[in-house]
Amino acid sequence: MGRRRRHGIATACLSGLLEDKLAAAAAAGFDGVEIFVPDLLGSPETPGDIARRCADLGLAIDLYQPLRDVEALPLEAFAESLRRVDHAFDVMERLGTTTALICSSVDPRAVDDDELAAAQLAEVARRAADRGLRIAYEALAWGRHVNTWDHSWRIVELADHPALGLCVDSFHLYARGGDPAGLRDVPAGKLFFCQLADAPQLDMAVLPWSRHHRLFPGQGDFDLTALVGHLDAAGYDGPWSLEVFNDVFRQADPRPAAIDARRSLLGLGAPPAPALSGTAFVELAVDPGTSTEVTDALSAFGLVHTGEHRSKAVSLWESGGARVVVREDQGRPDDASGPAAVAGLAVRTPDPVALADHGVDLLAPRVPLPHAGDEAELRAVAAPDGTLLFCCPERPEPGRDDFWPGDFVPTGARPGPDLLGIDHVALSPPFDHVAEAELFLRTVLGLAPAGDPTDIVAPFGLVRGRLFTSGGPDPVRVVLSSSLVRRGGWAPGVPAPQSVAFAVPDVLAVSRAASAAGLDLLDVGPNYYADLAARGVADVDELAAHRVLVDVDADGGQYRHVVTPVLGGRVFLEAVQRVDGYSGFGAADAPVRMAAHRRSRR
Repeated sequence: MGRRRRHGIATACLSGLLEDKLAAAAAAGFDGVEIFVPDLLGSPETPGDIARRCADLGLAIDLYQPLRDVEALPLEAFAESLRRVDHAFDVMERLGTTTALICSSVDPRAVDDDELAAAQLAEVARRAADRGLRIAYEALAWGRHVNTWDHSWRIVELADHPALGLCVDSFHLYARGGDPAGLRDVPAGKLFFCQLADAPQLDMAVLPWSRHHRLFPGQGDFDLTALVGHLDAAGYDGPWSLEVFNDVFRQADPRPAAIDARRSLLGLGAPPAPALSGTAFVELAVDPGTSTEVTDALSAFGLVHTGEHRSKAVSLWESGGARVVVREDQGRPDDASGPAAVAGLAVRTPDPVALADHGVDLLAPRVPLPHAGDEAELRAVAAPDGTLLFCCPERPEPGRDDFWPGDFVPTGARPGPDLLGIDHVALSPPFDHVAEAELFLRTVLGLAPAGDPTDIVAPFGLVRGRLFTSGGPDPVRVVLSSSLVRRGGWAPGVPAPQSVAFAVPDVLAVSRAASAAGLDLLDVGPNYYADLAARGVADVDELAAHRVLVDVDADGGQYRHVVTPVLGGRVFLEAVQRVDGYSGFGAADAPVRMAAHRRSRR
């Protein structure tokens, strides 16, 4: 679209005092805010002071909300609501905002009478117009009589007042199974405001669903792209504003939350991410005390130390299509997360400059990568957790005869063909940060979720996992897993485990070679293999002898894998053979793998 979209956010989305929320919204680049009534009531500043604060921050006040239980009331109750409305109009004049949100009544006294609702809203609109104000009417999904957007539109049409229009809220629309296509038929002049929220599809009552589980666009299952397209077609030219109620967001630091919120709006209007054509390498960061442990495991899995970087303490390990870069950090702290970690993911793309610029456009910080004049110039941006995303060309750049592996001085060792490539990387952000990690993968990398989240019954509580993939013949895959609740000292094990999984043509061969190299692969015990036999998996004795785990999907596809112990307190490696189109990430085996990791660490 040609015009620039204005981005807004309701103060209800963010944590903190009103001044914290406004500062965070301004720092994230929002154009305006919705002032949530409870935030104003909790502030010691006058509405005029708040207006000046917003002006100093460069924020417009787009909306004052919500005014509740105003319409379709008996006369005495309506008179009470008018007193509240007149006070709200006084506040709005001092705030300097012109639009108020009225949501459909939930008052038990409300009457199921569209003509009465329209007449009373017309009276409110007349009072608003006398003061240069206007009313945006919204259908709450749990409204007593009006709970769909098209019903609210019928009432607005019936009232027929120029100061009364529609507020379209994506949550209320989709929670009731509404079709946004009909919005194309609403005159643009009657589309006063748009509030956007995503959400997972949940089988629950709409009120708790709304109050606790809304998400920023791109983090849930609603088709907000379709909604925005229909509103664009209708000619809507107001703010695209976020109204998200979420228990996690309302307790999080408002500054990164606001950046994530704005990224969600930028992603909603951004072109697709440039295409990916596979994983170039994974970077592991280690300290001197864990370097040997990690590199011995890489060697046992068939990777060969093929190079040392010309100017950095970085080594290159290769086998077939798999490459791992090991960076030794002398001062890496040995904290609770462990001194070894996945520090970066490098993806191949036909246009690495475009991919890096796409990330920057979506508020991912660009990370300068110092290099000598004769070294490859890689582009990188940082994910919200600090992990680096390297954007690599698919082949040497035109006019150059080098490529990024050419920055490494060869050791003379030649890699074999044992591994096919990187199957996936698994990360474990804290539960409170899963949504922002998902949004980064979806918007910056263009990965899509492969199926619904999976709840894993782990030894120390539920773990929720989900696979994201780029698709294609050589997909980039990232698994995000997180403990839903982690409390107290009796939650042992690894707080934030990470893994690198290598795709292999024959996992039994890899297991034999790894064992011969002295790597003690993870042993889950005999009960697991007895269960495999009972489920009809063939050659269970051989699988058990070589510590191969097998997950079988509904179509008979198999995920055959072996796992190392945890290395450096956090990271483990995995060799994966996918058979007959298996497309998951071995979630069914996760509980026994976690239990075995816990025992091995004891």
